[in-house]
Amino acid sequence: MAKFTDKVIVVTGASSGLGATLALECAKEGARLALLARNREKLEEVARGCEGVGGETLVVVGDVTLPEDGKRLIAETVDRFGGLDYLVANAGVSMWTNFAEVEDPSLYRKLMEVNYLGAVYCLHPALNYLMQSGGIFVAISSIQGKVGVPLHTGYSASKHALQGFCDALRMEVEENGVGVMTVLLHWLRGTELRNNALGKDGKAMGESSRKHSAESVTLEETAQAIIEGLLARKRELYIPNKLKLLVGAKALWPQLADSVIKGKVHREDQ
Repeated sequence: MAKFTDKVIVVTGASSGLGATLALECAKEGARLALLARNREKLEEVARGCEGVGGETLVVVGDVTLPEDGKRLIAETVDRFGGLDYLVANAGVSMWTNFAEVEDPSLYRKLMEVNYLGAVYCLHPALNYLMQSGGIFVAISSIQGKVGVPLHTGYSASKHALQGFCDALRMEVEENGVGVMTVLLHWLRGTELRNNALGKDGKAMGESSRKHSAESVTLEETAQAIIEGLLARKRELYIPNKLKLLVGAKALWPQLADSVIKGKVHREDQ
């Protein structure tokens, strides 16, 4: 039997990148999918791909920064499929600029609204349904939820907020049978996150942004790791697993960890 037969999975930010890849891989495992993003054309293309491998899909066009869209997403999902088993908060936006060079500080508000509040706004109407199913809330975060990274001050802050929210939430809902899994990622290949990263003027950097190095992880590898993490009901999932070493080093030898992080970011910025 497929891993997600008759399971209902909501994925936000599902029109491209990791969201699209994860949706496709879950569809292959028999999932019934509700897909949210702002771009209808791309979202419907992803839905067709999912249906082509046996998945059942619901397309919801909306914006995670709007609480009413989060409510509508969950309402339409439950109306269509009768319940909810997994909510994957994947929508996100990054940045790539030195704080001293920022021209439009409102970009910090946008980062917090998408990366942190976007997850909250979708989870709030979904929580009772996850309690009914004993389901799992999945926050697609970053290793930057644990350690700060230069040129990413606002992104790191938003992911720290998301991590803190999940850590506190987990203690509140575990007695109700709800799991909370944070996915702590390295840089990913094949996404539009770099091109859409906010620059010093608060606008997407586009093709002027750099490409990630060979140390980045593929979308397919990441999606498969997330699926295995869901089945194992993990609390935290590091991708790749070696990122745990960085968190340990940050706690024990903070100056050394800072030096390593700065060196890697410097190479990425060339």
